[in-house]
Amino acid sequence: MTTAPFGSWTSPITAASLVASGHPVSGGRYVGDDIWWLEARPTESGRLAVRRRDASGDVVDVLPAPWNARTRVHEYGGGAWAVTDAGALVFAEFSDQRLYRLDPQTAEPVPLTPAGQGMRFAELSIRGDEVIAVRETHADGDLERDIVAVALDGSGIRSLVGGSRFLAYPRISPDGKWIAWIAWDHPNMPWERTELRVGPIVDGVVTGWKALMGAGGDESVLQPEWADSATVHAISDRSGWWNLYRITRDGAIERLDASDADTGGALWALGTRWHLALGDGRLLYTRTVGTDSVRVLEPRSGDTRDLVLPLTTIGLCDVNGDRVLLTGGSATIAGGLRELNVSTGELTNIRFSTDELPDAAYLPEAEAMTFTGEREVHAIVYRPRNPDFQAPPGELPPFVAVVHGGPTGHSAPQLSLTYAFFASRGIGVIDINYGGSTGYGREYRERLNGQWGVVDVEDTIVAITGLADAGIADPNRLAIRGGSAGGWTVLAALVQSDVFACGVSYYGVADLTALAEDTHDFEARYLDGLVGGLPEAADVYRARAPINHVDQLDCPVLLLQGLDDPVVPPSQSEAFRDALVGKGIPHAYVGYEGESHGFRKAETIIHSTQAELSFYGQVMGFETPDVPQLELWRP
Repeated sequence: MTTAPFGSWTSPITAASLVASGHPVSGGRYVGDDIWWLEARPTESGRLAVRRRDASGDVVDVLPAPWNARTRVHEYGGGAWAVTDAGALVFAEFSDQRLYRLDPQTAEPVPLTPAGQGMRFAELSIRGDEVIAVRETHADGDLERDIVAVALDGSGIRSLVGGSRFLAYPRISPDGKWIAWIAWDHPNMPWERTELRVGPIVDGVVTGWKALMGAGGDESVLQPEWADSATVHAISDRSGWWNLYRITRDGAIERLDASDADTGGALWALGTRWHLALGDGRLLYTRTVGTDSVRVLEPRSGDTRDLVLPLTTIGLCDVNGDRVLLTGGSATIAGGLRELNVSTGELTNIRFSTDELPDAAYLPEAEAMTFTGEREVHAIVYRPRNPDFQAPPGELPPFVAVVHGGPTGHSAPQLSLTYAFFASRGIGVIDINYGGSTGYGREYRERLNGQWGVVDVEDTIVAITGLADAGIADPNRLAIRGGSAGGWTVLAALVQSDVFACGVSYYGVADLTALAEDTHDFEARYLDGLVGGLPEAADVYRARAPINHVDQLDCPVLLLQGLDDPVVPPSQSEAFRDALVGKGIPHAYVGYEGESHGFRKAETIIHSTQAELSFYGQVMGFETPDVPQLELWRP
């Protein structure tokens, strides 16, 4: 075993290996005897392909290159494809956002919706000879959303219902006479306040509706599913936790599981599912308290049974009798698509999100830890691990605090090749679920109300300094990284404290006022709850914005930005870069052509990962022998 300083170790986990065999898998579905799914292709400019595995186990592409099944509704999309009983694929094509149909044994998809009218479609499902979808229409500077039915033969689009700024989960009753959906309006976000609405369908349109849940106050209602034509199962956090409820059309409400656990989460991607009805009427649903688990409920008797699975992240996809498709993994189990036999508890691997995993000896273990400052802060710690190296006696490792995006989001123990890339080189990682994160109930989530840039920063500092106080991390070599809202916390923490030696912001927010003016419609009023409404809170916006406090910054910063980002525009990173130049602070700014909010291209992922490692080495004083050196601007 070689003795070398932390951070300078070499590893078989390279930046290229993060994408060479990586292809994130999501959205599994049963189609006859086959299983279909959506698969990202970093080596094909990040396109999303639909693939299938037949009964013999052969895997083939359903949607060939260059077609890309990705929708921009809410900019985060979700539900970009569906399949008819005859095996025809219907999908939203990313380049023009039109719906297309690809029939079996047909090489070229045919368009179902017109070009040039600014329409986008998401959360697709098939109902008879129509596609039910959420439509978002951009025209002449205006934006409207409604639930529509699109004819599978391309003959037209019929609007079913609108009536609110945002709509999700269109679900038609088994008898075809009713529709249920979720609705909300500015300034609310779907984890703050939504309504469960139902209405009759008469002559192909909804003639009126009523709210069954959510109309009375701050309540987030999610994922309605018809149990029968008079009863809906849905999720609500009226108890303080997202729990499962039974609701009848006449308004009777019954909580089915009174757990202090979240069956639900932040609705960033449309169509996300947390519960499914099995073939015999039992309900299968996820429960989250830090990590995910699965429970089965018999609705009439109330009997429950917890399934013991080796997964810590679980996403439900589809059901066929007592077989369920789900995605997920753990810190030691590769993420991907699996089939669960509910009767036996057996998991069958369908498609991993990576073809080749490194030797497990190079993968860091996940350790859940809780730190206490003014509040409890939950985090997951990944210590350095490499069987070929050890550090000199007495040396403590550098650590990177990872701040998840959202900020309404959640981190769970996971097998992350990015974390392994750093940990196998002697750099520890701590993934922090600061106040505002999901998975710990509404009260924990609401700690961030009006306090974005305060609570998230304080909690991150409590966690990373807690590691140093425990003798796990070198207090002089602490870094912080995050993307989007996480990038905001990175920049805010750097200007508010002297804890960190450096920071890395992936497409992060630097100027709140500019963000409120420039960001897209889904998040246009997000800051009302996180900071305050404008113009009343204008002084708070200015006071919190890192761009206005660069004079308090004295450590290097790396800024990584997609140049086509509509969520956090490049102007945010560029303004912070210019401020760093004005202050004379060493830094690097890298803008990536063709990248949006979140990096998808292989070359971008490789370059940004190598740049980040080189940056840490230059700032924290260790060699990085197997990556190119990033050029830093210095005064």
